[in-house]
Amino acid sequence: MKAIACVKQVPDSAATVSVQNGRVTWGDAPLVLNPWDEYAVEIALQQTEAHGGDVTALTLGKEDEKEALKTAIAMGCKEAVRVSDPALGATDSQATAQILAAAIRKLGGADLITFGMQAIDNNSGVTAVQTARLLGIPVLTLVSKVVSLDLTTNTIVVERAIEDGKQVVQASLPVVLTFVKEVAEPRYPSFIGIRKAAKAEVKNLSLAELGISQPQSFVRWAEITNPPQKQIVTEIISGGSPEEIAENLADKIMAEKVL
Repeated sequence: MKAIACVKQVPDSAATVSVQNGRVTWGDAPLVLNPWDEYAVEIALQQTEAHGGDVTALTLGKEDEKEALKTAIAMGCKEAVRVSDPALGATDSQATAQILAAAIRKLGGADLITFGMQAIDNNSGVTAVQTARLLGIPVLTLVSKVVSLDLTTNTIVVERAIEDGKQVVQASLPVVLTFVKEVAEPRYPSFIGIRKAAKAEVKNLSLAELGISQPQSFVRWAEITNPPQKQIVTEIISGGSPEEIAENLADKIMAEKVL
């Protein structure tokens, strides 16, 4: 069985976001594997361990963006592939899906293609669905449990977390999956895995190799600004009795035209 885990490198979740000169910046915050993608890697590894096969970690990014891929290798992925090209620039989810779908085809496809539920830097949560559409294969989102996977019949049964409870659904392979955190506890990279990741070679793919001249984005940020600063003043309402405090509070509320 072959699995591809699509991962993204994002700033640490504790990073402070700001806008400088019209560009979003996270300052000097470290870059890490998107936390939701840890579940995508974990389930891909679990299924290949159970049924045989290997996991390839796939990402888009600059040549110096290696942390997400190295973490995926340290967790157990056999190889790492990065699409890196000067023409990438700022891509929206549809352009990202175009590139990922082309890269997955270039790699020969897979039985399982896993994604995190969303990325913590933009929280759109639609790239997996758009990629599946371009590949022409089923997509099962918000998976909380893989019930069964049968390579003889090429079918998978999963449990999805929905607003009113759980939903059990079946799809044919190949399939795209996204996960919620209840699906599993992502493993910690082992010492051997970390050493392997440090020596691992990342395979680079260009847009030309994928047969893409320029990815087509449909959403653009016309302007980015910091939210307006709000000055908050705290005032303690006092009085000689609870009744007086209540009256003073009511007068203050009326004066401020809250009511």
